[in-house]
Amino acid sequence: MNLGEIPLFAMLKSRLGYLGERQRLIAQNVANADTPGYRPQDLRPFGFQAHVAAAATGGAGQPVRTDKAHLSGTVRRIAPHRAVEGKDSEVTLDGNAVSLEEQMLKMAEARIDYDAAIGFYQKSMGLVRTAARTPK
Repeated sequence: MNLGEIPLFAMLKSRLGYLGERQRLIAQNVANADTPGYRPQDLRPFGFQAHVAAAATGGAGQPVRTDKAHLSGTVRRIAPHRAVEGKDSEVTLDGNAVSLEEQMLKMAEARIDYDAAIGFYQKSMGLVRTAARTPK
């Protein structure tokens, strides 16, 4: 059994990838806090409905055609991890728009979300292990 084929685990994997990428971007913003003209970046919010739709089509972007009588169609491909320019509140005289306080708040939020997703993953794995055990 491949756990990646279970929609719950596929969504958790996608969520963890999103949060890891968000932490990387926030760390990059903090590292460039003194770079003149630097604009902070962040990710768009994680869209649960977009990931449900991707899981329903197999994530490949094309529906499966099981019969030649079925109509062919196209599915819009979803790019959940696209960086966008963040909106921090202050810009210094040299044009840098990174607010370290806001970046630290975003990092704490991402860490809490990451810990929650890991906890949910561990609980789900426990349920799978319980279901896979032979009865006594």
